[in-house]
Amino acid sequence: MKPALLILAAGMGSRYGGLKQIDGIGPNEEPIIEYSIYDAIQSGFGKIVFVIRKEFDEAFRSRFSKFESMIEIAYAYQPVQVELEGVDLVERQKPWGTSHAVLVAKECINEPFAVINADDYYGANSFKIMADFLSNDCSPSSMSMLGYILENTLSEHGTVNRGVCELNSNDELIEVIERTKIANVNGKVEYNVGEEGGAELKPQASVSMNYWGFHPSIFEHIENGLHAFMKAHSQDPKAEYYIPNIVTDLINDGILAVRVIPTTDTWFGVTYKEDKPMAVAAIAEQIEKGVYPTPLWG
Repeated sequence: MKPALLILAAGMGSRYGGLKQIDGIGPNEEPIIEYSIYDAIQSGFGKIVFVIRKEFDEAFRSRFSKFESMIEIAYAYQPVQVELEGVDLVERQKPWGTSHAVLVAKECINEPFAVINADDYYGANSFKIMADFLSNDCSPSSMSMLGYILENTLSEHGTVNRGVCELNSNDELIEVIERTKIANVNGKVEYNVGEEGGAELKPQASVSMNYWGFHPSIFEHIENGLHAFMKAHSQDPKAEYYIPNIVTDLINDGILAVRVIPTTDTWFGVTYKEDKPMAVAAIAEQIEKGVYPTPLWG
C-alpha cells in the first residue's frame, strides 16, 4: 500500500476566499504547493488528502482536480466550531490547531501517511526519505519526523519561530522546544533577538518544520488527547492542540518512539514579502539542477 500525503491547508482560506491563486514562485507561476504535489508523485505516494475549510471546497477542487489523473485526491474539512458531548465549549474564531487538522482526515486515510503544511517548501529528496520510512519502517510504535538544519530554515528579512529538537542517543525525539524570534546576528544564530533572555543556538541544530510520518493508529491517540484538551480549555477561545503536544505526550507515556530523520534539503516558506525573491531563486536553482522540469506539468 502506497503512503498518503496529508496537506494542511485550512489556514489558507483568506487566499482562496477571493478565488485567488497562491503566489507563483515557479517560472510559470507554479505555487509552492504544486512542487510538493510533484515531489509526492515522484516519490511514490499514492494519495493526497487536503485539509481545508468547507466553504472553500469548490475553489480547491477547481484548482487541484487536474491532478486526479496522476494521484488519488481527497478532501477533509476542519470546522471552527465543534461539539463535544457533555462539554460547553466557548465560541471560537479559529479551529483547534494542527492536531485537530490531522484528526479530521481520519476517514480518508487507512495507510501510513506524511503531514506537511500547504505553503511550505520541503525539498524533493525529503519526500523520498519520508516515503521510504512510511513504506518500510512505520508502525504503531515507530513513527517519524524530518529534522531540518536550523540555519537552512532562517529568513534574511526578519526573525522566525522554530521548534528545536532534543534527541536521544538513537536519534529519537525527546522533546520539541519552541524558540521564538530566531535570526542570524553577526554570524551567530540566536533566539529572543532584541529581548532579554536571548541566547545562542547551534546552527546545525535539528528543527521541526511540521513534516511528520504517522501510522494511522495515531488518529485514536489524537482523538483521546484532543478531547481531554478541549475539556481542560473549554472556555479558552484561543487554545490550540498542536501536533508536538500529542507526540510529546505519547513519547513521555512510552507509547511511541519518533525517529528524527535528518535532511539537508533547504526548507522555505514565504514568511515575509521580501522572502519571495529568495523562493523564486531557490526553485530556479532546482530547475537548473534538473530536479524539476519547466513548466512543472509539461
